[in-house]
Amino acid sequence: MEKIILVDVFDRQVGTAEKIEAHQSPKLHRAFSAFVYHEGRMLIQKRSARKYHSGGLWANACCSHPRIGERTEEAVLRRMEEEIGADRANTAAVTKELFSFVYMNKFHDALYEYEYDHVFAVDYGGAVTVNEEEIEAVRWVEFEELARLLCATPTTFASWFLIAAPRVLGVLGRDLAAMDGPQRA
Repeated sequence: MEKIILVDVFDRQVGTAEKIEAHQSPKLHRAFSAFVYHEGRMLIQKRSARKYHSGGLWANACCSHPRIGERTEEAVLRRMEEEIGADRANTAAVTKELFSFVYMNKFHDALYEYEYDHVFAVDYGGAVTVNEEEIEAVRWVEFEELARLLCATPTTFASWFLIAAPRVLGVLGRDLAAMDGPQRA
């Protein structure tokens, strides 16, 4: 069984629990979401229909929980390697935490997602090898197109992605604009 880290609303560890236990009764736990981007596009994944929640919905490239004793940054690199085949050597230097947030989603009476979610941006343009246990499909989407899709088709996206993606797009869009130099009027 996989144990995850329980936290308070300030992300201080308060215990551990089996992953399924933390999801069957809402227990706030540490998680992360990795948003992979490259040259103005974002990699999104369609979650496997076999997932116990949010199967068949589009989300960020990878998300999971750090293991007990594992730094969240290390967990991001580990899961990116496991889910999309990203080479750690090519991602470690370009992985940065953008922000964090707490959210709770009730899927039904015995299944919840209650997470303190650390959001990371990873500039990665390398090969993507899909882990079919986790992912049904992937696609690269231009930032502007993703922003349009979030408004036009919100029911096709996972709940945490709808919360985090607009903020990620805002941060990455500002960063890309800054690299292009001053904007002309």
